[in-house]
Amino acid sequence: MTARIKVEEENTKPISEHLIGVFFEDLNYAADGGLYAELIQNRDFEYSPKDGNKDKDWNSMYAWSVQGNNAIFTIGTDHPIHANNPHYAILNIQEPGASLVNEGYGGIVVRKGEKYDFSMFSKIMNGKKGGKTVIRLMSKDGKELARTTLSVSSRDWRKQTAVLKAVADADSALLAISPQVEGEYALDMISLFPQKTFKGHKNGLRADLAQAIADIHPRFVRFPGGCLAHGDGVDNIYNWKETIGPLEARKSAPNIWRYHQTRGLGYFEYFQFCEDIGAEPVPVLAAGVPCQNSGTCSHHSKDEIGCKGQQGGIPMEEMPAYIQDVLDLIEYANGDARKTEWGRKRAEAGHPKPFNLKYIGIGNEDLITEVFEERFTMIYKAVREKYPEVTVIGTVGPFYEGTDYDEGWKLATRLDVPMVDEHYYVAPGWFIHNQDYYDRYDRSKSKVYLGEYAAHLPGRPSNLETALAEALYLTAVERNADVVAMTSYAPLLAKEGYTQWRPDLIYFNNVEVKPTVGYYTQQMYGQNAGNEYFASTITLDNGLDAVKKRVGVSVVKDPMTGDYIVKLVNMLPVEVSSKIELEGVTLVNPTAQKIVLAGNPKDEDVTPITEDFEVQEHGFDYTLPPYSFTVIRIGQKMDK
Repeated sequence: MTARIKVEEENTKPISEHLIGVFFEDLNYAADGGLYAELIQNRDFEYSPKDGNKDKDWNSMYAWSVQGNNAIFTIGTDHPIHANNPHYAILNIQEPGASLVNEGYGGIVVRKGEKYDFSMFSKIMNGKKGGKTVIRLMSKDGKELARTTLSVSSRDWRKQTAVLKAVADADSALLAISPQVEGEYALDMISLFPQKTFKGHKNGLRADLAQAIADIHPRFVRFPGGCLAHGDGVDNIYNWKETIGPLEARKSAPNIWRYHQTRGLGYFEYFQFCEDIGAEPVPVLAAGVPCQNSGTCSHHSKDEIGCKGQQGGIPMEEMPAYIQDVLDLIEYANGDARKTEWGRKRAEAGHPKPFNLKYIGIGNEDLITEVFEERFTMIYKAVREKYPEVTVIGTVGPFYEGTDYDEGWKLATRLDVPMVDEHYYVAPGWFIHNQDYYDRYDRSKSKVYLGEYAAHLPGRPSNLETALAEALYLTAVERNADVVAMTSYAPLLAKEGYTQWRPDLIYFNNVEVKPTVGYYTQQMYGQNAGNEYFASTITLDNGLDAVKKRVGVSVVKDPMTGDYIVKLVNMLPVEVSSKIELEGVTLVNPTAQKIVLAGNPKDEDVTPITEDFEVQEHGFDYTLPPYSFTVIRIGQKMDK
């Protein structure tokens, strides 16, 4: 098959610089046990049956045990470190030799020569003297991997720190705390971090996972979630203020996905990560209503019949306080470090300079009910009045059509909302046959953030077929990036053995990071973005509509380098011999690089191959392999 692809430099338009981003949600153990580098599970002893986990042992003692004899492990609640952290461990050592042991998140990964920061709060109870306590990392077979000692003797809560240096490797180590003097010890906030976190931050992120996200070159990060943000019932709506400040004062919470949030990865850490990778932060807050899939009642509706979902939002008398929380978040991100209350709190956390927040999402694929509309309107108007420079992103329901979609757009148009968040998970065929979806949009209305999307096949694999369907659709989105300002595949992360939703972009375990084929589609777009779009036409020697829809092209220009970037997708089982004509484009000493993702549709382990590529002054020939996505990046060397 042959194709003629004609690119017209005189027919251009500016497009969004923020088109490719990522959406982070604490789903599939993406935060605790995942991106958040803490190695100790249930470090605060706050796991609870109220989290909704099906494990019968899911309680304050989860992941902890006593090894050895003559010791009793219980949970205390009298005089905790902080009211937000009411539970702590009581270890009664009747005779030295026993240890309080933590198994981590399915084991603790330890590497020879690496250093690990240990910390805990402790005190002596019931008038005992206390004394030397040994802290060790141990292999499952009892081999000592690292050791240090502390003296636990204070009658009041005291934070202690130490460094453990590993003498051997282990993929599934244990932490053991072994008091050497009989007595009753209170212990809490027991923590272990690798010193090699992403960018070396304390309370930081797992380096390899964070780097995998950074390697997409996302222009923004949406956080802390979708359904997680508006929670399981009104009482579980994500409260950003509970996620900042000292770790021992942060308030953990049940996760709507039925596990636990320590909130160690909180709003400060999210903002810091965005800054580290050069991405715009896009926090998403509830619009005064909980997730439409909530399974619990709110604090004001416990006697309502079938009180689920959005039958009741935050009570109207509480909305002013909630709106103030939203406004305070913007002040926390952007406020003066000396003149504003929340700006000072940001500075106290170690960041005097503002985070320069430009976007804020209100709502997440909500049912567009009267309860929602009333509360969203109140929040939107308050933000627009106080912070007109911040772009509010609204929501138009959970799908690309239907009542919520229609009513959401009507509300956005009526309020003149600058951007709305669209979501859809669909079959590859939908992406193939709806490449004109955004061609039809009214350019005078709200911009679009395609906040959650993915190609879903039966069984939910992440393979070359789904990746190419997404790549093909993104050529059409890039063509419409004057109205589609942002996109993010969802979900982002999934831990093997703890996966609640498929497919995901990046899978991982404690040792490895496993990018999917779809990850490379996102990376190839993210690393080859532009802000100027060039119109192009494709002429195939086969006129069948089904054939034409399976070949896509997009040409953009990178403003930073001046490079021309040609993206070519072939979802046909045959190669396509193409002639690319760059009409009106003047290249001086052109050089090019070719990146190709190709294979069989069911392949799940395909990775892109990068090679040098020759181009001529006004175009080039290129044969698109069957089932492939190619990026050709054309630079030029100016004569000296």
